[in-house]
Amino acid sequence: MTRGQQVVIVGAGPAGIRAAQTLVAAGIRPIVLDENARWGGQIYRQPPADAGFRRSKATLYGFEWKKADAVHEAMRALVPHIDYRPETLVWSCEGRRLDTMCNGREASVAFTQLIIASGATDRVLPVPGWTLPGVYTLGGAQVALKAQGSAIGRRVVLAGTGPLLYLVAYQYAKAGARIEAVLDTSAWSKQVAAVPKLISQPSTFAKGVYYLAWLKARGVRVERDVTLAGIDGEDGVAGIRFKASRDNGRIETIACDAVGLGFGLRPETQLADLAGCRFRFDSLNGCWLPERDAAGRSSVAGIYLAGDGAGIAGADAAELAGRRAALALLDDLRIAHPAQTDGLDAATLERRLQRIAVFRAGIEAAFAPPSQPAKQWPDDMTVCRCEEVDAGTLRRCIRGGEAGEINRLKALTRVGMGRCQGRMCGEAAIALLSEETGRPAEGVGRLRSQAPIKPIPISPMLFDDDVAAIPEEARDE
Repeated sequence: MTRGQQVVIVGAGPAGIRAAQTLVAAGIRPIVLDENARWGGQIYRQPPADAGFRRSKATLYGFEWKKADAVHEAMRALVPHIDYRPETLVWSCEGRRLDTMCNGREASVAFTQLIIASGATDRVLPVPGWTLPGVYTLGGAQVALKAQGSAIGRRVVLAGTGPLLYLVAYQYAKAGARIEAVLDTSAWSKQVAAVPKLISQPSTFAKGVYYLAWLKARGVRVERDVTLAGIDGEDGVAGIRFKASRDNGRIETIACDAVGLGFGLRPETQLADLAGCRFRFDSLNGCWLPERDAAGRSSVAGIYLAGDGAGIAGADAAELAGRRAALALLDDLRIAHPAQTDGLDAATLERRLQRIAVFRAGIEAAFAPPSQPAKQWPDDMTVCRCEEVDAGTLRRCIRGGEAGEINRLKALTRVGMGRCQGRMCGEAAIALLSEETGRPAEGVGRLRSQAPIKPIPISPMLFDDDVAAIPEEARDE
């Protein structure tokens, strides 16, 4: 590698690990920054080393346990050959420098090349009562099971849509949790219509069918094409109300003490935004994504994108995209590809990613989030829980002609300015703005990211001058 080059990877999930593996095989020692204490990302999340419970990988990851084990072992072998920094939050990017926080200490990490493998978070759309204690995202419910070895409640309802809905239900029921119901807002007819695309990945499709059949065989109630009316309770969840299309609008209540809620996944794009990457609206994902070519190159030279942070495609695609982005980086540095690539050259990687893209189109068609959800939201329902902004406040601002663009609405109401920086409320605010103005989501603007992208303490920033620098001659490259 050219003297003065410093390669950094953000994220130690499937994409980041495979990218690091490819770079190490080519003789590069990258820095790998990861927010979690242990590698694996969300999909292959490992329990803490001192978790106090033991569960086999087969129990934790089900059918995917061998893939999880392969990713974990690949990273274990890499650790001596990389600069691995766990429990490190990357909270900003400016120029060729990342700002990080680890164990209360702030540090700057300079780079000449950067692979962003930031993963995804739950797509959340609010319903009345969603701020009650006992309401979790589906991803949060999964973390509780994998990392803490516990369920989110004694009587659980899982609601929303997407493959994760059924996966979490299966994992919970398999672990012995009591699932009162699975409430899917997507229509069965749309799921059936998507089958021709879904069978492009027959083994993945078969697993989804198995999860559903397994749940039904054990008496778990599954309702499709429902409208969520609200979550009830005073100091915590007591029940969930919904309308099933087959019941002509009749509202039914299911008693429960916890709800897992989610409408698919959304890419974590804030770091790419701060890095200056150009964005485009992606109709498949229904959100703004950083632009990238087939190899993972962003619009900014030397910055590469891989995994779900660049567009939801799943763990298998993330591994492939991580490898492909690393190969693109090697090409740009004019370094020969490593011989040990498991036969996965650039062209093969791109072909496999294209096949997965067909399947993903089927997933998005089968499990699309509710259209025009804001129509159902009462004025007193909280949209932004961090800043306690309700739907009525947003509507009054929009109807008064003060805000017709999402960042203007943010400036006037503080929606999206809180701890989550729009992760939980951003799509809801855009949906409401779209509904009120009659414009499509892409027509009301993109919520711009601001540093810090996640909460950090202020004091270390004031007193810590620890900087991981690169040589002076490399800083302007």
